[in-house]
Amino acid sequence: MVNKIISQGAEAILTRKGNQIIKKRLKKGYRLPIIDNRIRKQRTKKEARLLEKASKLIPIPKIIKIDENSQEITLEFLNGKKLSENLDKLNNNLQICKTLGQQIAKLHDNGIIHGDLTTSNMIYANNKVYFIDFGLGYESTKPEDKAVDLHLIKQALEAKHFKHYEKYWKAILAGYKSSANSKSVLNRLEKVEGRGRYKQAY
Repeated sequence: MVNKIISQGAEAILTRKGNQIIKKRLKKGYRLPIIDNRIRKQRTKKEARLLEKASKLIPIPKIIKIDENSQEITLEFLNGKKLSENLDKLNNNLQICKTLGQQIAKLHDNGIIHGDLTTSNMIYANNKVYFIDFGLGYESTKPEDKAVDLHLIKQALEAKHFKHYEKYWKAILAGYKSSANSKSVLNRLEKVEGRGRYKQAY
């Protein structure tokens, strides 16, 4: 069975083999090989740990295999719709956004920061929203880190779904308020956004 490349970024390449997706971290020629190998191994291990933790909280693709030596993570292929391209077309988009907020809250309440919250990293399949690509994720309980995570999804909505941005964001907030810590995080979000406006003004 031939592997088909479906995506390639600065850090990793994604290939599909049947009903599996293989994520392999790319070598960096500008780093010493021994250091490069160590960094890629550490990042693979960290992402695998986040995926395993997140899998107990929210829908993510099933983890099939983790190989730290080859820096590969094998996941199930989800035959669904990328949310970035389909959210506006779905009749239940506001409910989906509320669910997104609830799922982000579950991650945050358990100390997981996704690090790249955009609708491009979400798949709608089997009437569920699956989060993908935890490559930039990390563990933290700080309201600041959670607020920055929320700021990312807010910016993504404004950029990709600008026609419906406000109602989508309100629905996400409604879902996120299921978190017992939502008040402190949303207060911090205001400060994060205030800093952003200050930087843009000067």
